[in-house]
Amino acid sequence: MTYRLLHEELVFDSFFKIKKAKINHDTFNSKTIEVERYCFERGDSVAIVIYEKDTDCLLFTKQFRYPSIKEGDGWILELTAGSIEADENPEQRVKMEVEEEIGYQLNGLDFISSFFVSPGGSSERIFLFYTEVNSSDNIFKGGGLITEKEDIQLVKMPVQEVRKHIKTNQFCDAKTIIGIQWFMGHYL
Repeated sequence: MTYRLLHEELVFDSFFKIKKAKINHDTFNSKTIEVERYCFERGDSVAIVIYEKDTDCLLFTKQFRYPSIKEGDGWILELTAGSIEADENPEQRVKMEVEEEIGYQLNGLDFISSFFVSPGGSSERIFLFYTEVNSSDNIFKGGGLITEKEDIQLVKMPVQEVRKHIKTNQFCDAKTIIGIQWFMGHYL
């Protein structure tokens, strides 16, 4: 099956970008169809599942997320994560995010997977990692970057409590749910 990009234009260009495209593509019944689609150009991101061995806790961030206010107060628990800049690799970025957001130094990383967050309308792809730390690895301030107007709280949650939270649908962030389910399948 093939597609042809007939036309593409940038229709919004600010902190994020939105592209509009006209595409001709094959269909499953051996025909073709012409469609108009929009793409929220988010860029690639990283996220990490962090298990603190000496406390038997998973480490999360808590911060205000404007798009989530339709389901609650806007503060959500999620994995440490961040956007990859043009000149960075995912491993480099995830280590920086962990230092900036929750103050831990990482000694090793295991790659879990990469996945599109919402491919029906967004280009964002997340590179998901896993690491283990001890509480003594918390050597930086954390809390996010003032220059980015971040206000981030570290939340240590015992693994048994995480299990209860996931069963009662208390996590609302896709990368976090994917990361927790991976952890539960591999380490519990």
